Amino acid sequence: MYQKYGIVIHLMKFGYARVSTKSQELDLQTNALKSAGCDEIITEVMTGMNNDRPARMELIAKLRKGDVIVVWRLDRFGRSMSDLVEKIEQLNAQGVEFISLQEKIDTTSATGKLIFHIFAAMAEFERNLISERTRAGLDAARLRGNFGGRPPKMTADQITAAKKLITGENALKRADVAKMFGVSRSTLYRELKAG
Repeated sequence: MYQKYGIVIHLMKFGYARVSTKSQELDLQTNALKSAGCDEIITEVMTGMNNDRPARMELIAKLRKGDVIVVWRLDRFGRSMSDLVEKIEQLNAQGVEFISLQEKIDTTSATGKLIFHIFAAMAEFERNLISERTRAGLDAARLRGNFGGRPPKMTADQITAAKKLITGENALKRADVAKMFGVSRSTLYRELKAG
């Protein structure tokens, strides 16, 4: 709770528990959240790969400045390190604190804030590494003559032959030429234009 204009405002401590399938039990998490003093516990059955979690979104929508979210473990709240850091930074911008019981991260304390910033730096480092590897891979592919994207549907020889069939003495309809090469009319038009 905190005081504003002489009025005492009671803040909420929300617990969030999630399991991936209905066959899994929430008891371990909910018991830990009750022991941590949560005023309300929100539960959800949703795979960790799914970022559209209705219960979590509903919880975030009702948070007020000074509220606290408590989770049993970090992976219950975010699907990856970068996703987790992004969510916690959004909460921080709202003035909402975050506690993870297993990892002992508590942004209400200076030590917890420091640990979270280390996590955030690691997530940024991970994103940069992935980006660098992707760029290096694309550069290496370009040096080998591979420029990415879909391979053309028609070879250069096929495009030349198609042009002759369309413009020659006994010109054929484009639809018929497209069928001959096993492509759609729009693909034939695109390949002729590009070739």
